[in-house]
Amino acid sequence: MAEAWVSQIRPVEDLRGPAGRLEAVLNTGRDDAAYAALVCHPHPLGGGTMHTKAVYHAMKAFSAFGLPVLRFNFRGVGLSEGEHAHGHGEMDDVRAALDWLEKNFGGREILLAGFSFGSYVGLRVGCGDARVRGLVGLGLPARAAGRDYSYEFLARCAAPKLFVSGDHDEFSPREELAAVWASAAEPKRLVWVEGADHFFQGTSDSPGSKLAQMQMAVRAWIGETFGLEERAATG
Repeated sequence: MAEAWVSQIRPVEDLRGPAGRLEAVLNTGRDDAAYAALVCHPHPLGGGTMHTKAVYHAMKAFSAFGLPVLRFNFRGVGLSEGEHAHGHGEMDDVRAALDWLEKNFGGREILLAGFSFGSYVGLRVGCGDARVRGLVGLGLPARAAGRDYSYEFLARCAAPKLFVSGDHDEFSPREELAAVWASAAEPKRLVWVEGADHFFQGTSDSPGSKLAQMQMAVRAWIGETFGLEERAATG
């Protein structure tokens, strides 16, 4: 275990997308971190924000390795300008966030994660973007609130991919997510969190939060896939 470093959180004032300013925060990382990370939040119309619990726990997984982690609110959420654009505009918001990371952490490759709607939008943008070297889909949705999601692009996505889902995810039935995973190009990993619903909360047969299990799956994948060691932080 390397020496401890001071982790801080600071607001980002200069992240702008096509619809205007995007509210964002950066969890700082070690100066020698080889990667930076981006985490995208769930559907705005369902109350998703960059502070959603699953998004926060994903950030903590990347931060455990000393990586700087950017979270932001999609257009129309919180203090972000613009209006919800049914995924199309939100993909432009993800591109703007990647541009910001490239500008501020030039030379570092990027790991991109998203939860629910954020995983769908993030994967669509991150697959094929040379700056993105690894992708994490948490609670990857198959169908939710009358919306169907297609993942044909994953067959051409050569970056390492991790999918983590509750085995009682109401928006991504097990057999449907298994089919999505089977269609995706290698390298890939699929982890089921037992007794967890879409939000990584427990079921009646297995009560209690499962967010820690989700976070541990992400941390294990990061360490094994990219050869990183966890870095203890203070502050």
